[in-house]
Amino acid sequence: MNKSKKCSISIGPIHPALKEPIQIEVLVEGERVKDASFSLGHVHRGIEWMGLRRNPIQIIYLAERVCGICNISHPLAFCIAVENAANIRVPERAEYLRTIYAELERIHSHLLFLGVAAHELGFDSILHYIWLIREKVLDVIEYLTGNRITKAVLMIGGVRRDISKKQIPKIKEMLAYYKKAYEKLCEILLDDPTIKLRTRDIGVLSKEEALKLCAVGPTARASGVKKDTRQDFPYAAYADLDVEAITPDVLLGEIRGDVFDRIIVRLLEIKQSLELIEKCIKELPEGPTLYEPVLQKLLVDLKKVDNEGIALVEAPRGELIHYLRMQNSETLFAWKIRAPTYANMHTIVPMLKDSELADVPIIVASIDPCLSCANRAVLADKEAIIAQEKIHELCVKKTLKIKERLKRWEHV
Repeated sequence: MNKSKKCSISIGPIHPALKEPIQIEVLVEGERVKDASFSLGHVHRGIEWMGLRRNPIQIIYLAERVCGICNISHPLAFCIAVENAANIRVPERAEYLRTIYAELERIHSHLLFLGVAAHELGFDSILHYIWLIREKVLDVIEYLTGNRITKAVLMIGGVRRDISKKQIPKIKEMLAYYKKAYEKLCEILLDDPTIKLRTRDIGVLSKEEALKLCAVGPTARASGVKKDTRQDFPYAAYADLDVEAITPDVLLGEIRGDVFDRIIVRLLEIKQSLELIEKCIKELPEGPTLYEPVLQKLLVDLKKVDNEGIALVEAPRGELIHYLRMQNSETLFAWKIRAPTYANMHTIVPMLKDSELADVPIIVASIDPCLSCANRAVLADKEAIIAQEKIHELCVKKTLKIKERLKRWEHV
């Protein structure tokens, strides 16, 4: 009997199963995946390079645009890194407000993931239902910050927008809404036999592999690695809130490290975020929300800093790192971002091995990849820079050449 031949199948960089560009190569034998590899680099924006040509306050709004989902986590990590470099003490009230904004972001990010996971499994009705539920937290975010997505609420040394006593009832209403919706979400995602068949023992990542590959966030916790930056290196108000890393055995008494466990962790973290927001509102201290409200004075102070700063923030997808170097200048000398997806992408290789080809989309989606976070262009050759004027000149030359060709064709 002849053995099945192995063949390589390329998925992406543009594919209906992928929400962002990535190239995945799977080696299959029949329907079984025998090996896999991936390549990043299809989204080039050069955000770090652009940041080095702006002052620290301008970079905050650029950092928001590293990721449309984690647009609190990135500017928060950047602000903390600057504060660490400049020895800026953030007011206590601002630390609590930062925590509220960060946990609101975690809720909407995890709900977005759960909807995407349902879509990859073929349950678009669940996708639309979960994203309908997600609208509530986005409405509250808009109510508090003025925007649903890019919030522009953070500032070096605190926050730009306070939460007034009049706004708190709206937050409490949202908390009550999600406490009811949470039970329904658990019923849909955890009790449905078809979803269990499509996710149980699919895309398994062992604890040993998670540790070896330095997995972070829900991807690591679903494999039993109890690490969470909010727990291990508390920032903002998390030191006062006793945050504990959540693993799937909290609910089921066992850990398998599969797609189902990654869904469970995110569900449990939604509930945890609701509890953290409730605590923050209850214990919200009085006081200022900014270290220095006059931004011109803040910029003058930052120009005098000659130091480096680093910040670790628990983004919805895991540990996010921002490093920067300030050198007595209006602009930064260095700025480097390590997004959680960059760490987690390596875990999809062992997850995909020995899986079925039809399970590739949900396995890749189960780490909730954000490729815009992971991809940032690095300039290797300064001579390769083409200024805007040069690009315009080249465009004009090409247009003139096309006109000349058209003239020749008219005489043919």
